[in-house]
Amino acid sequence: MSTDLTPPTARSDAERGEPKPKVKAATVWLDGCSGCHMSFLDIDERLIELAQHIDMVYSPLVDPKQFPDHVDVALVEGAVSSEEDLEKIKRIRKHTSILIAFGDCAVTANVPSMRNSFSVKDVYQRGYFETATRRAGVPDQVVPKLLPQARPIHEYVPVDVFLQGCPPPADVIYGLLTDLLAGRKPNLTEHTRFGR
Repeated sequence: MSTDLTPPTARSDAERGEPKPKVKAATVWLDGCSGCHMSFLDIDERLIELAQHIDMVYSPLVDPKQFPDHVDVALVEGAVSSEEDLEKIKRIRKHTSILIAFGDCAVTANVPSMRNSFSVKDVYQRGYFETATRRAGVPDQVVPKLLPQARPIHEYVPVDVFLQGCPPPADVIYGLLTDLLAGRKPNLTEHTRFGR
């Protein structure tokens, strides 16, 4: 994995003494609880420091709703559970230099995989018929069709960095991003683990 987030044009700009372009970053929320995004926000005032080097081009936290044609680094939270998730993660991988599995649901499928011992038909039966308080039935609009099982991201696309934690601590997220911005390969083994 290359950890150099410096766009090639930035190197020549730096040689000419021009300001370095910002790194294009994204955060994505698949099947998860958004706890990893909350932990990201817990970076607090250090977000201002990161904003000097990073341009957040796609995220549930910003306005653009179409994943860009090129992203330098993407943090992807959640498991791949639906056809929409699968389509999205393939597009993200195709257009991202460094893809980070962000949190335990992305790394192992964690909580979303609790449904894996049941068939999709049984999940729909429980969710849309047995517990329905009005208009029982499987929705055919807006709600994406479930895949047979919720699976971790790396089972569908290559992942460059695995960031465990439920959620990963804010300090670890900050350390990871500053390591990548400095061109260092992050070493996460001593800073986080499954469930922490």
